[in-house]
Amino acid sequence: MRAVIAEDSVLLRVGLIKVLEMGGFQVAAEAGDAEGLLAAVAEHRPELALIDVRMPPGFTDEGVRAAMEIRRRWPGTPVVLLSQYVEERYAADLLSANTSGVGYLLKQRVADVADFVAAVRRVADGGTALDPQVVAQLLLRRDSDPLARLTPREREVLGLMAEGRSNAGIAQALVVSESAVAKHINNIFAKLDLPVVDADHRRVLAVLRFLGASRA
Repeated sequence: MRAVIAEDSVLLRVGLIKVLEMGGFQVAAEAGDAEGLLAAVAEHRPELALIDVRMPPGFTDEGVRAAMEIRRRWPGTPVVLLSQYVEERYAADLLSANTSGVGYLLKQRVADVADFVAAVRRVADGGTALDPQVVAQLLLRRDSDPLARLTPREREVLGLMAEGRSNAGIAQALVVSESAVAKHINNIFAKLDLPVVDADHRRVLAVLRFLGASRA
């Protein structure tokens, strides 16, 4: 599985290459800015783009804009944004368009190689990976919206769904049965007034509702 990395810090970029290679990825190209990233994606058409949120020349949101451009020009390309700090609006910007094959992780997650590689691979396989600290901040903003109807346990389940966890992964994290998780998820769907469609689509709608409330 080929990957492209965009990170202006040479030291971190080298570390990311090592971690991805340990996880079975082939790093096809590396870049230090958004322009180089777009050129690399155009040339290699990777199965994953790992992108720093802040890159030259302005060190603001160049990585976010590049990620959205990649999704526009090469739809379906999995992208993972890396950030030094929790900036949930960037996660919402990217994920509000499409939750398939997207992720937002803090750079400190790289230190836990196994978890980081698992999250990145989940995105490469078409799933979602949202950093737990971003999820925690989003949960703090829930006071006057339909999400306030959820019980504390249902909020935990929705937060883990937003991280991209499967029902089995949620059950393992909360030390409960998968049937209990399924019951919580059905309650979440009902309380958020989500339309009766296929389960995967309702799951995406729930996560979008979760993320969208943070933009209000």
